[in-house]
Amino acid sequence: LHFVFPQLLSSVGAAGLPRYWTPARDWVLAATVEQEAMWGSAIAAMLASQHPTIRAINPRAWIKRTDYPAQEFFSSLRAFTAQRADLLAVLEPLPATEWQRGATVTGAGKPLELTVHSYANRLALHERPHLKQIERIAQLLRDQRP
Repeated sequence: LHFVFPQLLSSVGAAGLPRYWTPARDWVLAATVEQEAMWGSAIAAMLASQHPTIRAINPRAWIKRTDYPAQEFFSSLRAFTAQRADLLAVLEPLPATEWQRGATVTGAGKPLELTVHSYANRLALHERPHLKQIERIAQLLRDQRP
């Protein structure tokens, strides 16, 4: 997604966003931003501490406590882009051993043992369906252009 959003914007432009889409505050992007924030912070906690205990957060409950769904599209896009750049700057140089740093995740049933790798993988898997949604949205926007 980090690479798709700039292409989306260049292909449709700010003026190309239909009125019905911008006021809806793009729930696809909001969901992506909130997952990036939640799971990115879990990764940061694992890298900052030796095997921390992290409380699991229900994404639907958490997003209700944020203003992500109400943010203007380009504000959400800037937030996502900054979050992703920060996360990639941390992950790209990590040696293999650091990918196995872990945490105990509580609050969602039986405690789970998760790693930096498992969270990064979850993030990538979570984005796949959103990428397809965004590609469909981009195609609809291109098709609606005069």
